[in-house]
This record gives sequence, C-alpha cells and structure tokens, in this order.
Amino acid sequence: MTKRLYIETVGCQMNVLDSELIVSGLIQVGYELVDSPSNADTILYNTCSVRQHAEDKIYSALGRLRPLKEQRPEAIIGVLGCMAQKDQANIFRRADHVDLVVGPGQFNRLPQILEEVAAQRHREPRMEISLDRMTEKRSDVEESFGKFDPPRPPELRASPHQAMVRIMFGCDKFCTYCIVPKVRGPEQSRTAADIEAEVRRLAADGCVEVLLLGQTVNSFKDTTEGKLLRLSDLLARLNEIDGLRRIKFVTNYPRHMSDDLLQAVRDLPKVSPYLHVPVQSGSNDQLKRMKRGYTVEYYREMVERIRATIPHVAISSDFIVGFCGETEEDFQKSIEIVRWARFKNSFIFKYSQRPGTKAADTMPDDVPDAVKRRRNNELLAVQNAICLEDSLALQGRELEVLVEGTSKSQQKRTSQSSEIPSNASSNTVQLVGRTVYDQIVVFDGPRTLAGQILPVRVEKVDAFTLFGRVASSGAAKT
Repeated sequence: MTKRLYIETVGCQMNVLDSELIVSGLIQVGYELVDSPSNADTILYNTCSVRQHAEDKIYSALGRLRPLKEQRPEAIIGVLGCMAQKDQANIFRRADHVDLVVGPGQFNRLPQILEEVAAQRHREPRMEISLDRMTEKRSDVEESFGKFDPPRPPELRASPHQAMVRIMFGCDKFCTYCIVPKVRGPEQSRTAADIEAEVRRLAADGCVEVLLLGQTVNSFKDTTEGKLLRLSDLLARLNEIDGLRRIKFVTNYPRHMSDDLLQAVRDLPKVSPYLHVPVQSGSNDQLKRMKRGYTVEYYREMVERIRATIPHVAISSDFIVGFCGETEEDFQKSIEIVRWARFKNSFIFKYSQRPGTKAADTMPDDVPDAVKRRRNNELLAVQNAICLEDSLALQGRELEVLVEGTSKSQQKRTSQSSEIPSNASSNTVQLVGRTVYDQIVVFDGPRTLAGQILPVRVEKVDAFTLFGRVASSGAAKT
C-alpha cells in the first residue's frame, strides 16, 4: 500500500539537500510525495535552528496541524533536522501531538523509524538524536552522526540539470553565535571516491552543474587513499567527468582559502570563479567576540590574494549586524569593508540569540531590535548600490548562461492561468539562468532550453537580476 508523504523544509541549502535525500529514500520503500498535509499519512518538517524566526515558523505550522491530528490520529507528524537535535524532548512539550523527533545524524534510519512508529498500537513519542558532543567522546559522537547520501533520480531534484552534493558535514569552529557545531556534529569529510562516484552518476543522468556543500567546504580533506586529498584535488578529479560543465562550492571559511585551492579555481575550466567567503563583521572587536579566528586585516589580505590569483573572480559574503556589544563604530567598519571589497552580493542577518551557544550563555544580547533593523537596512542599501553599479556595467554584453528553467514569475503566471499551452515543451516562456559568477539572468525562450548553456545579451538590469535575450551570435563572452 502506498504511503503518502508531505515534507516541508526550512533553512539552508544543506537542509534542502537533506530533504531531497529523505524523499528519495522514502520513495524507495513505497512512499508517494503529496503537496498538502491534509493529503498525507506522514507529515515531516525538516527544520533549521540558525535563527529564531525559522523555529517560530515550525512551531506555528505544528500548531495548525493539531485539528488534523485529532481527526486522523493515525497520521504521523515528525520534526526533523537541526531543531530536533537542539530542542529534543522540548518539542513534545510544546506540541504534544508530534509523534517523532529525528536529528540530522539519524536520517539514514528514517524509513525504519517511520515503519516502527506506524506499527505501534499505542503510540508513544519517539526521539532519535545523536550524542551530545559536549559530553561524549568525539569518536563516539562522529559515529552517532550516520552517513546519509542515497542516490537521487533527476525528478526528485529541483532541476534535473543541477544537483547539490554534500562533500562534508559538521563544523569544528564553534563561533560564539552559532549552534551548527552542536546540531550538525563534528566536522567529517566524505571520501573523494564516494563523491566522484556520485557526481559521475549525476552527470550520466544529465546533470551539468554540481554545487558542492559543506559547513566549511574548503576544509575538506580525505586520507583514505593513503595520501592527503584536499578540495583542490577533489575539484581536479571532478573536472575530468564527461558531461559535467560547471562546479561550484559553498561555504568557505577564510582561514582555509589556500593558494592551491585558488589556483584550482583559476586553472580548472569547469570550476566557476565564484567564492562565497563570509566575513560576518568589519570590526576586529566583533570578530574576536564571535570567535571567528581571523582579523579584518587577514580577511583583506585574503581578498587581495584571491583577486591576484583569479582576476575576474566574484566574491560574496555574509554579515551579522547587532551582535553582542556591537557599537556604531563597529557597524561602520562593516560598511567600510563592504565598500572596499565590493562583494558580488552579501547576505545580511540581524543577530538572533541561540540557546546553547557561548554568546547566549556569556554575552548579553544588548543591541536593541530597532537598532538591528536600522543597521541591517543601511548595510543592505550599501551592498545593493554596489550590485546595481556592477549590473549596469554588464548592459550590452553577452554572457554565458546555464538555463535553469522557468522563472518564478512564469511559474506563478502558469499556476494562476487556466489555459494550458498546446505545446508546453516548446512554448515561449520567461526563463531564468545563471552565469559562472552566479549572476541571475532572465530572458524569454522555449522550455526546451533548460539545461543548456548559451549566450544571452543583457538589455536591462536591476541590482539583483539581469534581463536579456538569447543572442544570435556563437560563443558567449564572459
């Protein structure tokens, strides 16, 4: 009998990948994916704990499920992922209609766990989490975070032509604001052989771009082949895979931005010259409070080294505003480094205190929310102005674009329209794609262009998006 599955995902790209893998594993044992909790026998929420808003969203969704659970007590409701590992039994106390709580280190056992829960006559709350790395031996904790990378057919990915590939998980940095080391466990790399085999399967299935994922992706290392393999070595192996056209990787840690990695980005034709390297603050005092492990001077030297090695590189970053003790002078230093670095983009977040972190335990959250909002908006305005200037410089140029599929605007129009095109596969629609520098490009064309790399001439721009048309010329210029 087919079991109907609904899953909702909150959080980062790693969570999105986890949900793809969860769905793939459950479909293999007889589940069918549905688009609404009301149609599902099993309802799962894959959660995030990086910010309070993400957790609040999940608890609100769980509250809305209480009437459904009362009407259909046999339905299984589960909370998965980072919030499950962090809050554990507190989830049952806040939402007593939840049946199971499963941390990210137990996803490999999820089909078995669900089967056992469904078989219970008198259902008891079920919790499966990994060991606490603050109280247990590292080797035992590592083992309690089970490996989970099952094959995914193309139809289960957001795009059959693109795929995220986990190359490592966990984190050992223990930044004072961050809960990830506790909920994702110790830093562990997959073997280069396993990663290469997965990417070869993906390329054989028609995937042309892979995004390599890790909490600190450039700290990847593998010694299982009798020598040390670094991220640069892995990139060189993946660069040789037939059918693969582009390789990207996120997120990088500044201290691990080694020369061999930069040379690999420069020299390997399939590796995109795009690096996401969070700085978090332009103030040394703040970086010390955050326990980031580098200074502003080091980060600036690293950016100069990147640009000296890869002249046309695009660099993006992350910032936290309103972290404990941040003064107006500290904040102005963040504005200064954005203006100096001219990041391709910056993801800017207001500090959200996370229980269980060193900052929450030892530092007052002393920046008022109104000040956080104001600083967030000011820094965003500076970054947006830089993005617009850089976009305007691209007007009239031809860029090489990987077509991802229909744009969000097109998808919205299609879902609202009652008309079905007579030839949907070739009907001209609004498409979206990305350059090797991760710039978003929107243009019109047939749906059949999805997965192709082609030249698009930029005709107009805004701060975040380039708008153009497919060029009639041959090779695109980047």
